[in-house]
Amino acid sequence: MVGKTLAHYEITSQLGKGGMGEVYQAKDRKLGRDVAIKVLPEEFARDADRVARFQREAKLLASLNHPNIAAIYGLEKSAETNFLVMELVEGQTLDDRIKSGPVPVEEALKLALQIAEALEAAHDKGVIHRDLKPANIKVTPEGKVKVLDFGLAKAFAGDQPDMNLSNSPTLSAAATMQGVILGTAAYMSPEQAKGKTVDKQTDIWAFGCVLFEMLTGQAAFQGEEVSEILASVIKGDTNLNLLPERIHPRVREVITRCLKKDPRERYRDIGDVRFEIKQVLSDPGGVFAQQGSTTKPRQQLRLGIPWVAAVFILGLILAGIAVWKMKPAEPRHVYRFDYNLPGDQEFTSIGRPGIAVSAKGTEIVYAANLQLYLKNSDELTARPIRGTDEDPVNPFFSPDGRWIGYFEFASQQLKKIAVGGGVPVPLCEANNPYGATWGKDNRIIYGQRGGILRVSADGGTPETLISGESGQLFSNPQILPDGKTLLFTVSTENGLQVALQSLESKERKDLFPGGSARYVATGHLVYALENNIYAVPFDPDSLEVKGGQTPLVEGVFRASPTLPPHFAVSESGTLVYLPGSGLAFSDFKLAWVDKEGGEKMIEASPAGSLFPRISPDGRKVAVTIGGPRNSDIWIFDLNRETSRKLTLDTTSAVALWTPDGKRIVYGNEGDDSVYWRPADGTGEPELLASVQEARLYPWSWADGGRTLVMEDRAGEDIGILSMEGNGKWIPLLKEAYGERLPQVSPDGCWIAYISNESGRDEVYIRPFPEVDTGKEQVSRGGGNTPL
Repeated sequence: MVGKTLAHYEITSQLGKGGMGEVYQAKDRKLGRDVAIKVLPEEFARDADRVARFQREAKLLASLNHPNIAAIYGLEKSAETNFLVMELVEGQTLDDRIKSGPVPVEEALKLALQIAEALEAAHDKGVIHRDLKPANIKVTPEGKVKVLDFGLAKAFAGDQPDMNLSNSPTLSAAATMQGVILGTAAYMSPEQAKGKTVDKQTDIWAFGCVLFEMLTGQAAFQGEEVSEILASVIKGDTNLNLLPERIHPRVREVITRCLKKDPRERYRDIGDVRFEIKQVLSDPGGVFAQQGSTTKPRQQLRLGIPWVAAVFILGLILAGIAVWKMKPAEPRHVYRFDYNLPGDQEFTSIGRPGIAVSAKGTEIVYAANLQLYLKNSDELTARPIRGTDEDPVNPFFSPDGRWIGYFEFASQQLKKIAVGGGVPVPLCEANNPYGATWGKDNRIIYGQRGGILRVSADGGTPETLISGESGQLFSNPQILPDGKTLLFTVSTENGLQVALQSLESKERKDLFPGGSARYVATGHLVYALENNIYAVPFDPDSLEVKGGQTPLVEGVFRASPTLPPHFAVSESGTLVYLPGSGLAFSDFKLAWVDKEGGEKMIEASPAGSLFPRISPDGRKVAVTIGGPRNSDIWIFDLNRETSRKLTLDTTSAVALWTPDGKRIVYGNEGDDSVYWRPADGTGEPELLASVQEARLYPWSWADGGRTLVMEDRAGEDIGILSMEGNGKWIPLLKEAYGERLPQVSPDGCWIAYISNESGRDEVYIRPFPEVDTGKEQVSRGGGNTPL
């Protein structure tokens, strides 16, 4: 056909021959450009319906506009010849490149990243390649990837419900071309080889095959006959030992996950694959694992706002998993392995439950970087759950493991999301839950301050199961097997208590001190006491403890003695926990820090000092000492090195000196109100502000002490209180995301604060008091506690 003319296209050379037609280079005489022309087989043209369907598909494919996708200009006809006009791509195919040997790892990953980006762009438009293989991928001399023949497999086959082998264009139309048959079969997914309906999971499988072949120089699935290859695809395993030695573990995981036989176990989106490869390429350690290197846990806790704000940030720490059995008749076997959070991840909101494990014990989810991450037991690293980027806490699994429930700080809602990510489903408004359980009756129960509630997993209005005092914390509720008894943890003056209550008679029964108790099928209650986890035999019929406790794990992290520890246990007996001794408030002391970062400890300062505030004359420091239910404001004299207690409220926190230094303003967690008192301890506390359903804490002054700037911790908003007139609370920043820790500049022109609007806490400034006239982000990569 070289030298002939099709419409206004002059054929100049033949480029190749494939299952969907011969390919030529041609000159577009109208536009003066070189193009590629794919001439479709004659039998194709004889089926008018098929041509019409192909034309519809071609229009969709022509809409793909991406630098890594070879463009399709259109479907045309000249006499009886139907042909596609496509972008002419210079360079060799990836198939030709691999024939000379494996591609160097870094180069292979850069090519794979471009392939993934092409697939992601197509999948976003609902286009599946269906025939991804090295022969359909070109690499330009500049190293740029162009994926060819996007979606042509479906367009050629037509509107058939199942894409079975007999309809696979590359196989059926190339029946006499053994090399093409083998080339296509080697990249077919198991479901495609079985003739089942395919989706984007098929492209993810083929991507794994292509990446494996680039790195090894060999096809992932091989055989001398098509039947042998397909059998290997359906039943065989890939030899990962062929991969380069010491290759980055994330690369190995990408290939393993892409080549899962069950599509549900593969990556659910090629965007997740692209993310993993990008992380490897950006790893400062390179694309190979470093020999002899280990990741050491960072034991230090970075305290953003202590227990008052209930938001903590934990640095790199080991999370351990212990699989345990408690059957007295058998030897007890314990298996452990650790998972180190990557260096770019930090646990967030660790004052609340932050980890969960699926019923089968094969998946864990945890909250880090203000979103949720999912870790499969057979994968090396966790992946972010897309759609959970609004500061989620308190994750929990549905009984079938297909959904994850959680509380979202930004919206103050209980939500659920598919484990693969996507669009979260709001369930109900909630008031900072502490622990939740998704029952087999498709209802969710959760604890909070003041009681325990239940809501349908499909959403609705919550019903109250247990009511308590407004400040009393109820956490980790679970319905026992009888379906009418609730197991839960409740805070008391003496600490946490494990208790039962009948949903019918409302009769309550205290069991023993401890928290986060969970009934497991072995007939035990697993619970935490201080920083250790125990199991105790329990009869669900008589609701009685039937023996002594057995220690399971020592050293489990908890943010404070009155907050739940970080562990979760599955029905299968998998125990997941965060190691650590928790916050020892008594270890906190004051220190001077100069502008160069030098520190000098003030050894005489009160033990457990939090929120230090220096008096206007620089001679004293007001600090908060104690836990979340028994704290007080103390005054420390810097010159005399003496201290005295200012308040006796047992729940005072966040002290603020008045500008003249004569009084101390402070928040009271007992009634969520703000008081002040003379700094010398004389007189009685005086109520300044109390707002219904708000938890107020003073942070800064404005207008020379005439305006108090405060944070409403309940709604994570910022407001002001005039010290003159009627003292009305006026919201200043009340937005969908949380704003906290306001500080007004000395000249009164600016206000600094932290907000999670970007997905993590950052420091912002705005003009004051006209806060609606603009804002600017100050910190980058996270920020807290501006001054």
